[in-house]
Amino acid sequence: MSTTDQAHKSTSPPRLVVRGLVALALLVDAVVHLHLAPGYQLSAPSGFGAGNLFRLEAAVALAVAVLVLVRGNRSSYAAAFLVGLSALGAVLLYRYVNVPALGPLPAMYEPLWSTEKILSAVAEAFAAVLAAAMLISTSGKTRTATGIPANPVRRGSPNA
Repeated sequence: MSTTDQAHKSTSPPRLVVRGLVALALLVDAVVHLHLAPGYQLSAPSGFGAGNLFRLEAAVALAVAVLVLVRGNRSSYAAAFLVGLSALGAVLLYRYVNVPALGPLPAMYEPLWSTEKILSAVAEAFAAVLAAAMLISTSGKTRTATGIPANPVRRGSPNA
């Protein structure tokens, strides 16, 4: 597949829609975290509280959303997958496990589901699943327009 074919494939309408959806999910995640950050910082007003962690997570999610929109390549989808999965893992961990403070990380156990927490968790899961799908669909195998591998290895050849 030529460079032109690869560029066209990454900007095809279905792929652009998925790029937009991944970025939108990360944007929702960031907005929710920025909205909640001031209230969570009250537990450690002068320290490294949950509010600052929320702001950091929001900044990373926003940066990766922009990266996905601008680049739409495997590395941007890998970053989106990691951001979505790590944020979802954190919300589930701190919802179901009473993790004590660990060094600078505050104890953030909250055994309740709020509307914002549900919205954030759904957006994080959505971003992670879509990004994983894009990673799988853009695996390193180069194919021709017919779907046949560009450099097939033939049986009996020295490369087999």
